[in-house]
Amino acid sequence: MSGTTIALIVIAVVIVLAVIGAFVASAVLGSSRGLKRRFGPEYERTVARHDGDTKEAERDLADRVKRHGSLRTRPLEAAARDGYVSRWNYAQERFVDSPGDAVAEADRLLAEVAAARGFPDGVHYEEQVAALSVHHGPHVDGYRRVHRVAQAGTAAPQGSGAGTEEMRAALLDARALFDDLVAEDGARGPRDHRRRTGRSGAADDASRSGQDHGVGRFHALWGFNRHHPKRS
Repeated sequence: MSGTTIALIVIAVVIVLAVIGAFVASAVLGSSRGLKRRFGPEYERTVARHDGDTKEAERDLADRVKRHGSLRTRPLEAAARDGYVSRWNYAQERFVDSPGDAVAEADRLLAEVAAARGFPDGVHYEEQVAALSVHHGPHVDGYRRVHRVAQAGTAAPQGSGAGTEEMRAALLDARALFDDLVAEDGARGPRDHRRRTGRSGAADDASRSGQDHGVGRFHALWGFNRHHPKRS
């Protein structure tokens, strides 16, 4: 074999290795971007939970997608949705008198609604949260927060649980995931939902108005309670 032939083979091998390296790098970068886009803030939270180890965090997230990415959510019946919204609004309204009970109810509601939509049952909390993070990444941490505060209130001795401000912040943070889970569009879109349930646009407006009234009252209570000492 001549020197020229050997040189050409070496050059060809170098080119092939360079192409493979570029492909692998592109695939890894694409995977990172895809995970960041899918999980939103949950991506950075997962990296932090893995002490900054991006590769380990991405393995964690990719495993969640593998386990739960094919999950198809179930739509809520109109009556069930209205019942969940009424219960949430009631929990918000009673927050001033009983913040611990309000937070505990919000925690229960999120578990119930998630299960009703087709996510793992709330008895398997960690698996339920993992599945929710795949489909509701930007808001799933609100569930973690309200669950953590609710559990702290249950397990802590009298007077040593979370303070009122912490419970209020947790409840507000969890609302975004609740709104996602009770959204009327499901897999069909708002217009199809109205056609399927026979509800008119006016009925939908009334439902949204009732929900907004609950939120507005809660924010009003927030302002009122800021002038009172924290409870624990």
